[in-house]
Amino acid sequence: MAFEKVSVIGLGYIGLPTAAVLASRGIDVVGVDVTEKAVETINRGEVHIVEPDLDIIVKAVVTTGKLRATMVAEPADAFMIAVPTPFVDDHQPDLSYIRQAAEAIAPVLEKGNLVVLESTSPVGATEQLSCWLAELRPDLHFPHNSRERADINLAHCPERVLPGHVLHELVANDRVIGGLSPSCSERARELYKTFVRGECITTDARTAELCKLTENAYRDVNIAFANELSLIADKLKVNVWELIELANRHPRVNILNPGPGVGGHCIAVDPWFIVSSAPEQARLIRMARDVNDGKPGYVIQQVEEAADQFKRPVIACLGLAFKADIDDLRESPALEIVAELAQQNIGRILAVEPNINQLPPQLSDLGIELVSLEEAMEASNLVVALVDHSEFKSVPKPQLASKVVVDTRGLW
Repeated sequence: MAFEKVSVIGLGYIGLPTAAVLASRGIDVVGVDVTEKAVETINRGEVHIVEPDLDIIVKAVVTTGKLRATMVAEPADAFMIAVPTPFVDDHQPDLSYIRQAAEAIAPVLEKGNLVVLESTSPVGATEQLSCWLAELRPDLHFPHNSRERADINLAHCPERVLPGHVLHELVANDRVIGGLSPSCSERARELYKTFVRGECITTDARTAELCKLTENAYRDVNIAFANELSLIADKLKVNVWELIELANRHPRVNILNPGPGVGGHCIAVDPWFIVSSAPEQARLIRMARDVNDGKPGYVIQQVEEAADQFKRPVIACLGLAFKADIDDLRESPALEIVAELAQQNIGRILAVEPNINQLPPQLSDLGIELVSLEEAMEASNLVVALVDHSEFKSVPKPQLASKVVVDTRGLW
């Protein structure tokens, strides 16, 4: 059975590109979001997030009527849930957004529908979603207890895209699809094959959930090794960038670059889902999280020591996003560092973030100024490189010679 109409719940960094790509394949797509401004922006054919070429494809599919946004769920053949899954106190997963999505779509579910959870989730979340839907729609059978006799198909298919390359990777990357039954897996596979050129591999829901968490925990552990190495190198007065370059000449060594911490809604969050599910077993994964979460504090200490050299420190903080050349500030260590420096009141703080037009309130309320790179370099006596945006790599070295530099990214 073909998918004529698909509903995407959550029109953020994953949901909107997914909705746009589906619509570009000729499928009628209804995007649902709780933010009125986002809905209005999309219905004008515009975008509320920064992602290369997304504005072009959204304008095209809205103009042709294949994509529209709303705040209320409508009947559809398939529902793709792409809402946030943050954690709460003590790093416990917060599934409240998934619960709200279930409450939104439950009234319009019909026999034969497919529901796919794309949100990165702790193991067991897809089963929990099925239970919630069953509570809300007792007239329907769901696969957590009815398996192949279920009226509704449920599966988990985690996104695995790189910000800045989302549109390409949504189509090109392999997808892991885990259903609550074999028929659920196959039905979800049919949906993804409408736009994915990569291989669509089916498994069970729990394996698919843990697969995404494993991918990000692997990255986190490797970044933690690099970050810990940078602390060791500093203590022993060794240039960590030269050290890593030399060590990586070994044919079986590939050390990542250190940084000011780990950010984003994936690597900084997902490993905690594994820790919360298996706390006694996930010792290395927990330690990696502790190392990476501790790195911003170390950078703040470095900046404070450097600022002591000046009677009136003017500190240019280059970058606020969680990674290079994007506007995403979620879980950003750079944001945390800049906010803490302002709270310490050690000097005038100038923030340079070329991918945003205004500071979030948690920074502007602290008196931090958003300025251009040129203004920052002219006014500052202390430069802190926090994100390796392309613009920052071209700063002339003679311009840095008269300043104290704290380079957490190895830019210069």
